Amino acid sequence: MAQCVQSVQELIPDSFVPCVAALCSDEAERLTRRNHLSFAELLKPFSRFTSEVHMRDPNNQLHIIKNLKITVSNIITQPPQPGAIRKLLSDVVSASQPAEGLVANVITVGDYDLNISATTPWFESYRETFLQSMPASDHEFLNHYLACMLVASSSEAEPVEQFSKLSQEQHRIQHNSDYSYPKWFIPNTLKYYVLLHDVSAGDEQRADSIYEEMKQKYGTQGCYLLKINSRTSNRASDEQIPDPWSQYLQKNSIQNQESYEDGPFTITSNKNSDSNLLSLDGLDNEVKVDGLPNNFRAHSLQLDQSSDPSNSFDGPDHTKPSSHETKKINTGIIHGACLTLTDHDRIRQFIQEFTFRGLLPHIEKTIRQLNDQLISRKGLSRSLFSATKKWFSGSKVPEKSINELKNTSGLQYPPEAPELQIRKMADLCFLVQHYDLAYSCYHTAKKDFLNDQAMLYAAGALEMAAVSAFLQPGAPRPYPAHYMDTAIQTYRDICKNMVLAERCVLLSAEILKSQSKYSEAAALLIRLTSEDSDLRSALLLEQAAHCFINMKNPMVRKYAFHMILAGHRFSKAGQKKHALRCYCQAMQVYKGKGWSLAEDHINFTIGRQSYTLRQLDNAVSAFRHILINESKQSAAQQGAFLREYLYVYKNVSHLSPDGPLPQLPLPYINSSATRVFFGHDRRPADGEKQAATHISLDQEYDSESSQQWRELEEQVVAVVNKGIIPSNFHPTQYCLSSYSDNSRFPLAVVEEPITVEVAFRNPLKVPLLLTDLSLLWKFQPKHFIGKDNEESKELVTGEPEMIGTEVISEFLINSEESKVARLKLFPHHVGELHILGVVYNLGTIQGSVTVDGIGGLPGCHTGKHSLNMSVRGRQDLEIQGPRLNNTKEEKTSIKYGPDRRLDPIITEEMPLLEVFFIHFPTGLLCGEIQKAYVEFVNVSKCPLTGLKVVSKRPEFFTFGGNTAVLTPLSPSASENCSAYKTVVTDSTSVCTALISAASSVDFGIGIGSQPEVIPVPLPDAVLLPGASVQLPMWLRGPDEEGVHEINFLFYYESVKKKPKIQHRILRHTAIICTSRSLNVRATVYRSNSLEDEEGRGGNMLVFVDVENINTSEAGVKEFHIVQVSSSSKHWMLQKSVNLSENKDAKLASREKGKFCFKAVRCKEKEVVFSCFLAATQSSEKYTFADILFGNEQIISSASPCADFFYRSLSSELKKPQTQPSAHTEKQSLEDAVRLIRKCSEVDLNIVILWKAYVVEDSKQLILEGQHHVILNTIGKEAFSYPQKQEPPEMELLKFVRPENTTVSSRPSVEQLSSLIKMSLHYPESFNHPFHQKSLCLVPVTLLLSNCSKADVDVIVDLRHKTTSPEALEIHGSFTWLGQTQYKLQLKSQEIHSLQLKACFVHTGVYNLGTPRVFAKLSDQVTVFETSQQNSMPALIIINNV
Repeated sequence: MAQCVQSVQELIPDSFVPCVAALCSDEAERLTRRNHLSFAELLKPFSRFTSEVHMRDPNNQLHIIKNLKITVSNIITQPPQPGAIRKLLSDVVSASQPAEGLVANVITVGDYDLNISATTPWFESYRETFLQSMPASDHEFLNHYLACMLVASSSEAEPVEQFSKLSQEQHRIQHNSDYSYPKWFIPNTLKYYVLLHDVSAGDEQRADSIYEEMKQKYGTQGCYLLKINSRTSNRASDEQIPDPWSQYLQKNSIQNQESYEDGPFTITSNKNSDSNLLSLDGLDNEVKVDGLPNNFRAHSLQLDQSSDPSNSFDGPDHTKPSSHETKKINTGIIHGACLTLTDHDRIRQFIQEFTFRGLLPHIEKTIRQLNDQLISRKGLSRSLFSATKKWFSGSKVPEKSINELKNTSGLQYPPEAPELQIRKMADLCFLVQHYDLAYSCYHTAKKDFLNDQAMLYAAGALEMAAVSAFLQPGAPRPYPAHYMDTAIQTYRDICKNMVLAERCVLLSAEILKSQSKYSEAAALLIRLTSEDSDLRSALLLEQAAHCFINMKNPMVRKYAFHMILAGHRFSKAGQKKHALRCYCQAMQVYKGKGWSLAEDHINFTIGRQSYTLRQLDNAVSAFRHILINESKQSAAQQGAFLREYLYVYKNVSHLSPDGPLPQLPLPYINSSATRVFFGHDRRPADGEKQAATHISLDQEYDSESSQQWRELEEQVVAVVNKGIIPSNFHPTQYCLSSYSDNSRFPLAVVEEPITVEVAFRNPLKVPLLLTDLSLLWKFQPKHFIGKDNEESKELVTGEPEMIGTEVISEFLINSEESKVARLKLFPHHVGELHILGVVYNLGTIQGSVTVDGIGGLPGCHTGKHSLNMSVRGRQDLEIQGPRLNNTKEEKTSIKYGPDRRLDPIITEEMPLLEVFFIHFPTGLLCGEIQKAYVEFVNVSKCPLTGLKVVSKRPEFFTFGGNTAVLTPLSPSASENCSAYKTVVTDSTSVCTALISAASSVDFGIGIGSQPEVIPVPLPDAVLLPGASVQLPMWLRGPDEEGVHEINFLFYYESVKKKPKIQHRILRHTAIICTSRSLNVRATVYRSNSLEDEEGRGGNMLVFVDVENINTSEAGVKEFHIVQVSSSSKHWMLQKSVNLSENKDAKLASREKGKFCFKAVRCKEKEVVFSCFLAATQSSEKYTFADILFGNEQIISSASPCADFFYRSLSSELKKPQTQPSAHTEKQSLEDAVRLIRKCSEVDLNIVILWKAYVVEDSKQLILEGQHHVILNTIGKEAFSYPQKQEPPEMELLKFVRPENTTVSSRPSVEQLSSLIKMSLHYPESFNHPFHQKSLCLVPVTLLLSNCSKADVDVIVDLRHKTTSPEALEIHGSFTWLGQTQYKLQLKSQEIHSLQLKACFVHTGVYNLGTPRVFAKLSDQVTVFETSQQNSMPALIIINNV
């Protein structure tokens, strides 16, 4: 239980005090009424004694009574009605609320910190009023009248006669059988005669003389002269006299006032009398009944039968006490206005005189008489009575069942019954605090009552015996709690008297609490909760809850649970404030512990109660909590909660329609997922026109792709800024999200929309309908005055001429759905924009039931949903920036950086480019070339310039080089709709090459340039506002099959100087699917022939293998090789060496074709002659030679053939040049190796041009394309497509310390064989008459050619290297005649011929390729043997003639 102001040792004596009746004449009552008090009320503040009071017990021992208090009340002849008592108790509880600003106790239990009010003054007020208003009953005498004060006024005509009338009146009320109420303690009640004298108006001498007469008649012990009203009430109130009455009358003033005003409690009164209008004590209202001259008092709690026919009061909800009325009532009335402090002392003196001289001697005498009676009766009648009982029924009284006991519970003793005399004596002893004697008497009475089976009497004796035992000084025996339990059970179950049972519980619980037996007290309190009284149940449950929390080990959850039960019962009893308080106390326990259903219930109830009490903000807050927690309620329940919330919210918003918009709890907004997009939405594809994909909110964020775009932008910015990226460069971000860098204020352009994507989530199982959804913003416009001066002025939000705002009229979010809304703003002015949040009407749909998000929503088909109810509100978008983790301070503390994605700066107008692709393919063959068109449109009001495109795959597309003007203007302008520049040739020149030349610079490719960054050739380098330009674009399918994502980034700038935005970009991602076409392999070898008449030898043979690896899915019938072209600075194809006469180079599926071409060095004069631009260096010139397999030449040095060739070559050009080594001692050796390696290098590039015939939808299409093979090394096979690297085989780990050996820089065998080229010239067959001459001599010329750029020393050794008999067989038996070894020095690229003779003795076929050649560079020591493995065998046939 909660802490109380009084201890139980003070509470019980205060609750059971001697009762004294007061009977006043009308004149006496009039005198006291001048102070707005009745006579009984006048005495109330002075009825307690602060000093000890003495009396003697029956044994003549002195007994001390501490803090004695008596109660004086007007005689009321009718018992109070139960309904009226309930009304009084309800009002008392309503009036007592927790004090404002009261500091609650903070109890920490485990992980709970609870704020709990330590005291419950409403409970104490209830208990006090309950105990005071208990009607007197026959089975106990505690509240029976012991004495009666007869009060008359000195101003009456015959005061003594008046006293006689009053005395007779009292006697009639006590002894006449018509009056069953009030109850009197003993027949000879003490009468005490009081003469009231009004000092200010009356005659004092007359009063004294009357008093003297009274003393003679009634004795000095039985009368008193009380002088009051020493001043008139209209005197100036300069003296502040204290008002001790207010604290006693305050409690009852509310119900008193209402009892006069409200009707149901109006007292039935005689029309002639108005005295009842003066009464203020709820217990002492005066009424004259039936015009009787004497003053019967009807009880204030008497119900008016006419207005309440049910004669009961079960609906406490009817009572609506209002505290402000109370204050009005009390402030106007001053109690005791005519009394001075002397009068206060006189009243106090009067009470003492009455108690010491009248009441206590009377009680003492009565106890003694009762004691004597009991002793005398005990001797005879009691013993006889018990003996008779034993004789007839045996020594033991048989136990009776509850049902049998019920029959005897109605037993009534006559007033003079000896059992009642014991009870009377016990009660008297209890009232004067003689608890030892009281206990023994109660104990004796209890036995007698139980023997007689008088259960009501027995229960009363048990109850008081238990209390007496507890209050006995020195506590000789423990508190018999079982007595109380039996009493409670008897009252409740047998006697059906809940009022007495409740008194038992209240007393016992207090006693148990004082002994810290909280668990037993709680059980007791809970046991008495029942359906018959909600108020009682609520108060007892609340006290039980306090018991649980005050235990040694506090039971927090039990406390909370019982608080909820108490709150529920308070609510049923109409005590809304107390109900709300209980729920709020319990909420502390359930909050945030995962008890979501309990939390929902509590919040819902708190919301309802707060709403009833017009605490609308609390109501909104409670309903908000229900909605924002992850609710586990059913859909119907959630719908009810939501409707309730909207209803309450609507009422709140009606109260302050012009106030700020409230924050709405639904739907959830995931602020960090908010994305902001700057710019227009992408246009959809229009026929063959396809807009650049750019960037949109539909694209998912991909960190890899975003990094690629960033690199592309950095690349183009570096090119524009002469190779350096400016320090203030930041990548352009059109879409800001949680992945982007939002630390800077983003820049938006005026007149370009800003789209904000807000991520909503509906946590409920009912759909939410948002209407009139738009963004909330504030804007600070800036006006540009001078060059750098900006004038800012603050502007209120919501002006459409500054910022246009898009409104979504309806936005439906189904149950538990996440959905994004895209809201647009249209800035019309330069300045700073701050997007604050969203504003919308929140509502539900009428009768909305959806199944799995699909449901028949009424009115859905019309696009309009019928709204149930909606409220307008807002939600703010607050985005937390990234956690900072750079400095030590940031690492040790939690700091977050800014996130400025919602605070764009609106800048002045910028150009805006749109790019459209026309006839852009989605599927190509590998190497296939197609022509498309690109349209560039400037859709802004500013001209744009500096248009460039950058891509990681420059080999995929070209706009054509400087020669592009020579190409056909449109695909239809040439034969076969070719994308190439073609020329028809005559058939004579088919076998030999047609030569042209071009510079890589013409095609934007040069050493050191960025091939990825390609300027777009706009006609005037500027695109004016509204202008559009169409440019051709050739595309070549990538060499690898599969799906390719090719990123284009278009870069452009404004013509204006120093804009805030330096440049703008537009992105496009092309997705191309390539399928297999041709596989080309090529190898180059040195030719051994001497066909070059000019003697500058070094012709080469190029072998080209072309395989059709296309699969039939692409629908390709066959490939035609239409032309093979070479491109090189030093070499060119001269003619085709075709073994067969079949010129038609067709390849069906999986067929392979072999081609052989002769390549020769370019002549210098040819190169110079064929230059297009003489100013460029010859090193940049490439000679193109075309060998045709048809009658149409594709000019390979023009666009697009040369473009793609250069782009494929660009990767080679980008390779860095090898730096010379710094080691001096090895310098010469490495130089030698380098020179030798250079001999085997060749820079010949082959371009294979083909056509493919495709059958599609019974129509034949011709596709064209080209493949490139780059030949770098003699004898090494090269491919047209990148080779896959084979993963190396697993090797065993070797745990060997590596020897520190330097890698020998010997050249490889292949490189050595290329240093000196050796060829033998001889007749293929030789006829010799062996029968005439046995030796056959054949002249042979050995040609030695120095392939390097340095001088070479050569040794030619003609001796056979006979190592095995197999060698002899190979060489045959022939020998060289003459010198067997030659030493020569060959100058750079010199050709030397040696005339040799070979001698044969037999006919046959011989291999002349036996000479071994050793070579070394002239300035080197090391000799290298040139191997002849790669030379062709030199076979000669010797015939006999």
